[in-house]
Amino acid sequence: MLLDTNAIIEAWRVNGWKALAGGHTLETVETVVMETHTGFQRRRREQQIDQAVLKGSLRVVHAVSDIQRAELALTVPDIALDPGERDLWAHALGRRDAWVLCGPDKASLRVGVRLGFREQLVSLEALAETVGLRLTGKLREQFTTRWLSTALSAMVVAEGRNP
Repeated sequence: MLLDTNAIIEAWRVNGWKALAGGHTLETVETVVMETHTGFQRRRREQQIDQAVLKGSLRVVHAVSDIQRAELALTVPDIALDPGERDLWAHALGRRDAWVLCGPDKASLRVGVRLGFREQLVSLEALAETVGLRLTGKLREQFTTRWLSTALSAMVVAEGRNP
């Protein structure tokens, strides 16, 4: 289960991180971990992530090489990704096992649709439901299953892909 910065921050905000980490094998990349701490002083208290807890609850924090980044850039040269999403996709493309990716960034979702990974894109709401998580706060819209379905359908049409 690969998570981007936004998904981690939102899971933390609604007090769902411990349950997600307890019910799923969560992984990410170094850049995402760094981004979860960047700007923390401007975030609300519930969005401030304890780095020790975060790192301790992730199964693996993957390093991403410049070669992996270059391969991604050559594969989708016209999609501008934020550094965390870029590294997450650069890592994901090299995996040979089963994986899913959780993150609502539209450019990231476009990469998934274009490269044929639509079925591996999952909402934070769906992840929470699979562990029976009762959220203490309401998820922002872009983290819901409904929003993801709508966004992916629009991207499938824009990319000229079959649903």
